[in-house]
Amino acid sequence: MNKQHAAPPQLPAEHTTPNPARSRNRRAVAHSTSTLPHPPHRIPILGDLLTADPARPTQNFVDLTRRLGPIFDTKIFNQHLTVVSGPAQYTELCDEKRFGKHIGFSIQAARELAGDALFSAYSTESNWSRAHNILMPAFALSAMKCYHDTMLETVRGLIAYWDERAHDGTVDVHTDTSKLTLETIARIGFGYHFDPFTRTKPDPYAAAVSRLFAFLGRSAYRIPVPWMEAIVHRGEIRQKNSDMTYVRQVIDDVIQSRRQDPGGQFDDLLQLMLTTADPETGQFLDDENVRNQVFTFLNAGHETTSGTLSFALHLLATHPDVADQARDELHSLWPADTDPDPEFGDIHKLRYLRRVVDETLRLWPIAPGFFREPKQDTTLGGYTVAAGQAMFALTLQVHRDPVWGEDPLAFDPDRFLPERTRSRPAGIYKPFGTGMRSCIGRQFALHETVLALALILHRYDLEPEPGYQLEVAEEFTLKPVGLRLGLRRL
Repeated sequence: MNKQHAAPPQLPAEHTTPNPARSRNRRAVAHSTSTLPHPPHRIPILGDLLTADPARPTQNFVDLTRRLGPIFDTKIFNQHLTVVSGPAQYTELCDEKRFGKHIGFSIQAARELAGDALFSAYSTESNWSRAHNILMPAFALSAMKCYHDTMLETVRGLIAYWDERAHDGTVDVHTDTSKLTLETIARIGFGYHFDPFTRTKPDPYAAAVSRLFAFLGRSAYRIPVPWMEAIVHRGEIRQKNSDMTYVRQVIDDVIQSRRQDPGGQFDDLLQLMLTTADPETGQFLDDENVRNQVFTFLNAGHETTSGTLSFALHLLATHPDVADQARDELHSLWPADTDPDPEFGDIHKLRYLRRVVDETLRLWPIAPGFFREPKQDTTLGGYTVAAGQAMFALTLQVHRDPVWGEDPLAFDPDRFLPERTRSRPAGIYKPFGTGMRSCIGRQFALHETVLALALILHRYDLEPEPGYQLEVAEEFTLKPVGLRLGLRRL
């Protein structure tokens, strides 16, 4: 890195601290889950492994809801997960008085890399509340004004890069949007440039992180016998360890460099974390936790926004009437024959384009669900669920439920007109998670996404690649596979 910010369902890990009460809860969970519907062909030891789909787990869960209903049990090896996909039960599961965040298996695995960062910390860990208190002001809506110019400059870098390639055929959409969003959070958060649109080779940090996230995304299906897992996947594990060492070293060097320049004029997330005390406790974050936060913001943050941008561009390319309507809105601010220079306030005037983003996140929520657990023994959907039982709120299915109106699988940004929003049940649209553990960077992601789409749509007509059928990959987030678009300058 050269100088110059929700997860697919993985099966839950148990908390590692011995706790007799939790052991009793595990016995209760095993009893209660036996009464829930479950996939066919469950077998001893392996559980539902024969009907699982490690490459597309949440999409497989959506398929299973048609047979099993709005709440069912899955089991891989010795791990149970209760999947909740009915709007009423989903809304109930988001009740903060009765349910809280559960650390799922993949997130537990991610703690090897991210430790007690905001994304992966237990709610009871002191560093979670400390970092949350320190960082919240940096992600408030008012703070976006400070980031706007850097976002704009970075999007213009993508536009210039695409201008050079538009006449050569198609562009690799998700690869390029990932470059864009990683560069944006690197500049804004930590004062660094990856220079993705001028490099001839992929940045080694970005490549290492991509491999790490792919490894962690498969964590639910690891063999639960350590020596056997180490033999079967020794090559992957060796690469993971190497990548993890490299990524940590890069981030540690960034932190150390900043520590050695106490008089420098820095105004970014890294400086905030290094120099700001928690207003409640007066305590600072230590360097290890700062490293964990940097890793989380650089990686999880950029993946979610790039996925949203990629799906939105696919949907706009395949729905030219929607693209034309969005472009009409853009031309009301910046005529077709001008080069837009959006100011911060202009982005909030793009109400139709914002509805395009909202509808994109409805159909393809980048984090397709989130983990919850009961705080006490309770009932949900007529079933008994014990305290600590791992539950997965399947946002991908709830966002496609008939409660959204006629043809819920259709792409219709006007679903988010105020009058239509008011006519729907509350609490069924949660692309950024729920409660106090929802995504802290949502305003950042939304501003960046609308700004990028505005400049892209103003400049190009989007042309789908003939014969392309959308395929969606799942790691920590959802992302389109092999998405290429033709770009015709307007």
